[in-house]
Amino acid sequence: MALLSARSGFAQTRPELVSRDRLRVCASPADMPFSNHDRQGFENKIAQLVADELGLPLHYFWLPEGPGFVRNTLLADMCDLIVGYAAESDIVDHSDPYYASTYVLATRKGGPLDGVDRLDDPRLKNAKLGVIAATPPVDHLLALGLYDHVTTYSLLVDRRYFSPAEDALRDLASGKTDAAILWGPIGGYYAKKAAVPLSVTPLHTEQRPPFVYRIAFGLRRGETDWKERLNAIIRKRQKDIDAILTSYGVPLAPIAAAPIDVGRRERSGPR
Repeated sequence: MALLSARSGFAQTRPELVSRDRLRVCASPADMPFSNHDRQGFENKIAQLVADELGLPLHYFWLPEGPGFVRNTLLADMCDLIVGYAAESDIVDHSDPYYASTYVLATRKGGPLDGVDRLDDPRLKNAKLGVIAATPPVDHLLALGLYDHVTTYSLLVDRRYFSPAEDALRDLASGKTDAAILWGPIGGYYAKKAAVPLSVTPLHTEQRPPFVYRIAFGLRRGETDWKERLNAIIRKRQKDIDAILTSYGVPLAPIAAAPIDVGRRERSGPR
């Protein structure tokens, strides 16, 4: 199947390198709810949707998440697509965003912090909070003078062996902390698996850094035909993509209303 068309003299003299016989995707083998080697994550499901639209078999190049992920995968020509990439990032090009999500506050359902949707809420003044280090909410906690009561969990870990979000929610369930601040797709997914009933409330702020981020497909710069093809798939299958995300508990924000900003991570937004 001819995946890319040479519709101009420029395209004919500068052929794109995207594979025509399979969809090559780079992903982490242990990064639920996004992806894993058994293809159980929602990014795996979205990748399969793209492959089905292209009529191509899906092939993965697996590499654990961490510094250098993009350089050693997409930019090394090990794949043609990264599913779940922070839009507006300047590392590589990206498709149109296909969803936006936000940071959330996870609390014990029915507890005194249930429903808190802003970090400047007075109820958080003396609360014991859990947060992933080096993520946007940390900036807000510092500015609000709330960091003295914070338990931090490492951001850059090998997810084959460690799960900071699950650690944060276990501490919340046990009462060690009163609330946990997590990237929405992670919080929404793992809160459903917690030992006690938890509420997950989207957070709002007018300050920077924002809590809402657009997520897109990551691709190499200059591959304009490939980008147009991906954008066409997003337009055609947006409802199906939304259904996949919703089934994993991802809190969705309006894409058009999401502020334009660069994610705090090299690959998939703030995590």
